[in-house]
Amino acid sequence: MNSPEPCQLIGILDDGWAGLGDAARARLAGCDLLIGARRTLELVAPHLPSRVEQRMMDGLLGRVPEWVRAARGAGQSCAVLATGDPLCHGIASFLADKLGTTAITVHPAPSTLQLAFARLGQSWQGATIVSVHGQDAGEWQAGAGPDHGLYPLMRAASQQHLIGAFTSPANSPDRIARALISAGLGDDFRMSVAARLALPDELVHADLPLTVAASRSFADPNIVVLTRVGPPERRATFGFDDADFIQRAPEKGLITKQEARALSLAKLGLCPDSLVWDIGAGSGSVGLEAARLARNGHVWAIEKNAGDAANARANALRLRATNYTLVEGKAPAGLDTWPAPDAVFIGGSGGELAGLIRLILGRLRPGGRLVMNFVTLENLATATATLAEAGASWDVVQLQAARSQPILDMHRLAAQNPVWIVSATQENP
Repeated sequence: MNSPEPCQLIGILDDGWAGLGDAARARLAGCDLLIGARRTLELVAPHLPSRVEQRMMDGLLGRVPEWVRAARGAGQSCAVLATGDPLCHGIASFLADKLGTTAITVHPAPSTLQLAFARLGQSWQGATIVSVHGQDAGEWQAGAGPDHGLYPLMRAASQQHLIGAFTSPANSPDRIARALISAGLGDDFRMSVAARLALPDELVHADLPLTVAASRSFADPNIVVLTRVGPPERRATFGFDDADFIQRAPEKGLITKQEARALSLAKLGLCPDSLVWDIGAGSGSVGLEAARLARNGHVWAIEKNAGDAANARANALRLRATNYTLVEGKAPAGLDTWPAPDAVFIGGSGGELAGLIRLILGRLRPGGRLVMNFVTLENLATATATLAEAGASWDVVQLQAARSQPILDMHRLAAQNPVWIVSATQENP
């Protein structure tokens, strides 16, 4: 028995039928079932034979593979309309995953992103492509997590020099500009907006300051291009000085010191995409350095002291840490809403140490690590006893550092308080 004909996935732009090639027109006119969004179907409907069944997929994307599978099983030829290049943040990957790559044949149109760069006369092979054409999560707020619609763009803006973004009516150019400004990136980028591409009223707004774009409205649909003004800020990824962090006054020094911070971060074993918890964040020093190391991951932090929490938020803004969420509260409250972590740091437990350890060991992802810092024998004893009872694998390092201090015209070494650094993994989750 012959295999059914692949579903034809055909890219189209807003110029509709006029912009399609002869081969694409023939495939559309010859199919039995045509699936597409209302907007794309309306572009071709007047040119199709009456026998072609047209089926709208607005709000029904999850059913499209089922429809395609049924049509092919019945020996019908089917086609799906998609905007631009279906393989660039489009439906093609979704259908290939559900149906297999042999079940579809892709006929791309130019991507609207490609057209936007062409209108600007700007090369785009080095651009980072993101899509915020998703759920409306409202305006960007400091500490927003990966579920926010603007999150991919904000992370790209912290690292990249050229960004092309697929927008939506909700996640619009003005909202994007306001988000970047709120994250301290207002002077770092210029924004270009290409609106209603391939239509008679197409309009390109080039090289706008973000402060200008933030207060304007733009016609839909549109594409955003962000170009960094000057090179990205050069700042260390790891090894910040204690003085780089705003700390609680007048008790300067209520911070995980650089030496202990460096060893603790090494013990956490972070990957670029690690999900991290920081319990008892203090000024945020450990969590914020973790956010820079796990640049494609995210850090969730909790701190019960209002003054320290305010300092951590200020430090996050100074470091432009858009992958850092701080909650003001006392652990373990709210931890059940956080995603399972790859790594957890406990700098303060608020008297809930044993319960926290048991909770964390039960939530760690496979291969995950728990690292704790202690300056008292009692907390060290509680931690090691709890780890042993839970069947975890653990070790302890005592760190005793001394820093040079001037004395007359010479220098002496002044000892820092010793710190016990406990590292643990759950071998039998």
